[in-house]
Amino acid sequence: MRLSGSSQRNRDRRRAAAGVDPIRPATVSGVSAEQPAARGGCLCGAVRFELSKPPTQAGYCHCTRCQRRTGTASSAQARIDGRSFRLTTGEDSLAAWRHPDGGFEKCFCARCGSHLFSRNPDDAAQMSIRMAAFDEDPGVRPSWRAFVAYAAPWEPIPDDGLERHQEGRPR
Repeated sequence: MRLSGSSQRNRDRRRAAAGVDPIRPATVSGVSAEQPAARGGCLCGAVRFELSKPPTQAGYCHCTRCQRRTGTASSAQARIDGRSFRLTTGEDSLAAWRHPDGGFEKCFCARCGSHLFSRNPDDAAQMSIRMAAFDEDPGVRPSWRAFVAYAAPWEPIPDDGLERHQEGRPR
């Protein structure tokens, strides 16, 4: 959504009053990323992000929500401390959806549809980045599979030695 000139100036004034740099999009935590640990973004380049700390762990989610959201049997994602996340461009292109029953908010590019990350709207520290959204190797490998009780019948879970959880993996 594009803002008119006066609306943009008003938003910038509110951000400045709140201690947020009006030139840069709002961040989850305001963390400065002088030398980002990782960068990424969407397919069209409209949305870009940086992490000040590297991802700590990664896994596959086989829940039916992830299956429908991605069109695949599972979603590979890296868990991060959401306070290390900074949106560098594309605030106006970022869209989010949350299931009416709750759960994490799913964030994606409204222009190209790229799935980028999910976050807990009640706890800024809880966030996961889709592995394919990173520009380069994020430095972690999946070590678990969650919600395997809901795995797609058309793609068997491989015998890969990763820990398995019938439901969600504890945080």
